[in-house]
This record gives sequence, structure tokens and C-alpha cells, in this order.
Amino acid sequence: MLALGAMAVPAHAATIRIVMENMVISPAEVSAKVGDTIEWVNKDVLAHTATAKNGEFDVTIAPKKTVKSVLTKAGTVDYYCRYHPNMKAVLTIAP
Repeated sequence: MLALGAMAVPAHAATIRIVMENMVISPAEVSAKVGDTIEWVNKDVLAHTATAKNGEFDVTIAPKKTVKSVLTKAGTVDYYCRYHPNMKAVLTIAP
């Protein structure tokens, strides 16, 4: 008789796209997990940043460019564009 053991399959990290277009961050609220990748997409003709109010991250995204970053710490982070402070969003990161 052949016995098969359960195999543990590691969870795959997700890639989450956040778009900056027409001076708006979309979606404005995102849930993610530690290990996920955020793909910051700037569709505007102006540079933008994704700057955490708590200092956790500060990403500059050139016009018409994409930048990727991997999430390394759990928590809820309010962030905004340093160049256009009216552009605001929230990123909730689970462990």
C-alpha cells in the first residue's frame, strides 16, 4: 500500500497595481500582505511619489513609468504624493 503525505504549498506573493492618473491614486484603499509586490504606475506627465506619513517608504515614480517595491512590514500606512499633497491613499498590510 502506498501512503501519500500532504505537501505544503507555499503561498504565492501577489502583485498589486496602484495607478496614479489624472492626479488621483487608484485604488485609494488597498489591502496586501507582507511579501506582496506593489507596482506603482504613473500614467501622468508629472512625477509623483508614494510617501508614507510614518516614514516607512518614499518611492518616486517618474512620468509614464512604473516602479515596483516589496512590502516587508505589516501595518496600516497612510501615504501621499509629496509633489501633490492632495493625492492621498491608504495601504493596509497584513502579516
